[in-house]
Amino acid sequence: MNPIRLAKNWLSYRRTISELGGLSNQALNDIGLTRYDIRHVAARSFR
Repeated sequence: MNPIRLAKNWLSYRRTISELGGLSNQALNDIGLTRYDIRHVAARSFR
């Protein structure tokens, strides 16, 4: 994987964590997630 692609994927990972982390527990529940799930979901964007 080239460094530019790696950097873009890392930014996407961090952005996903930030956006999901900013949601309330109720909003996360509405979309079927828990706080524990956030890193797992974000990791999918890092691949």
